[in-house]
Amino acid sequence: SFDWNDGLFDVTWSENNEHVLITSSGDGSLQIWDTAKTRGPLQVYKEHTQEAYSVDWSQTRGEQLVVSGSWDQTAKLWDPAVGKSLCTFKGHEGVIYSTIWSPHIPGCFASASGDQTLRVWDVKAPGVKLVIPAHQAEILSCDWCKYDENLLVTGAVDCSLKGWDLRNIRQPVFILLGHTYAIRRVKVS
Repeated sequence: SFDWNDGLFDVTWSENNEHVLITSSGDGSLQIWDTAKTRGPLQVYKEHTQEAYSVDWSQTRGEQLVVSGSWDQTAKLWDPAVGKSLCTFKGHEGVIYSTIWSPHIPGCFASASGDQTLRVWDVKAPGVKLVIPAHQAEILSCDWCKYDENLLVTGAVDCSLKGWDLRNIRQPVFILLGHTYAIRRVKVS
């Protein structure tokens, strides 16, 4: 059991050490924990100016990168071996609720925001790679398809799920309706 002085909003496991994980917090910080050393966090990163709502560790074993998304409208790139962020991604005009790495494309992640857009970023390029006006409501969650590198799914306050093919973003590949409350989390099987 680990204690922190604020709410913990998200957690992600290291891909190369089964005991290491990172949490994101309401105080804008990220904490690296080691379950084999239960004293306290190994490291704390405090660069976001508002709640750090999302954190994800790259699934590509060759790169040890973490991405975080915040209510300060920025996403940050981290290397856990470095004591500060490597890069800050700006462009969203609302709270970032979800940041998630592509399981297929190294250095590529997506972010979902209260500004009603889904954005795709490349860590090798300074600006946004792709902006998709995905919903007419806040987008609370997104996830990549594990089997199709071009497919992303979004879930939003409008109670809908939408599938997006990155090769043609003019309209969704599918729209799934039926929920009566906002969709807080989506995972693609």
